[in-house]
Amino acid sequence: RLSGNLAINIAGPDASPEAVAKIERELGLDRPLPVQFLDWAGRAARGDLGSSYLFHERVSSLIASHLPVTLTLGVIAIAIAVAIAVPLGIVAALNEGSPIDTAAGMIALAGQAVPSFWLGLMLILWFGVDLRWLPIAGLETWQGYVLPSFVLAFVAIPVMLRMTRSGMVDAMGSDYVRTARAKGLSRAAIVLKHAFRNAAMPVVAVSAVQLGFILGGSVVVEVVFNVRGVGYLAWESIGKGDFPVIQAVVLLFAVIFVGLTLISDLFGAVLDPRLRGR
Repeated sequence: RLSGNLAINIAGPDASPEAVAKIERELGLDRPLPVQFLDWAGRAARGDLGSSYLFHERVSSLIASHLPVTLTLGVIAIAIAVAIAVPLGIVAALNEGSPIDTAAGMIALAGQAVPSFWLGLMLILWFGVDLRWLPIAGLETWQGYVLPSFVLAFVAIPVMLRMTRSGMVDAMGSDYVRTARAKGLSRAAIVLKHAFRNAAMPVVAVSAVQLGFILGGSVVVEVVFNVRGVGYLAWESIGKGDFPVIQAVVLLFAVIFVGLTLISDLFGAVLDPRLRGR
């Protein structure tokens, strides 16, 4: 359980011990933690996530109103990541050991090393403050999606780029590619119709998992860009000690991640015939 006393947060710092104890009894906070957890888990299994002490609203309604924003950002971000990582991975594999390959590796390294909040602040400074090309906060226009979506995409690019490059390098050295060359097929046909079709299978499967990481990492990005999604809701709730909302958001992200992992496995089985019999 999070630190702090929820009853004091609700009653106020100047509340009497009697008032705090009354709120604890009303909310069931005076019961042992295992009992509180089992009670919450039982209600959550029935779809009852409780009420927010901060917003005075049903938690399920709060999440339902904030979730579309986070999902939209996540889908745009994974689309950007695929559009950047896959072509760059193909080009790097076709030019293995060249400066292009080195540059692609540096981009992947930067994607893993650069913190999301720092990248977000730098993009706000460059494109929002200095150049004034894009809005620095909110989603009032479509331009507002550009910067937060790119920051979220930057998290997924390294994994997808490396998987694409590795898969293409293996595919280009395989027997079926050598056979295609012997038949006189063009380089474009060999790359797109033979090598990439096989190299794309793990990339497609891992994209679903990366979407889960993107959604889970939305908290920092939504706070930096003042985007009122589930991540921002979680941040507000953590600051105020609104336990029911925090528990519901953690549960939501866990369910989404497990679901996307299952989808990833199903995609792998559909795309790779070798996995269907297992």
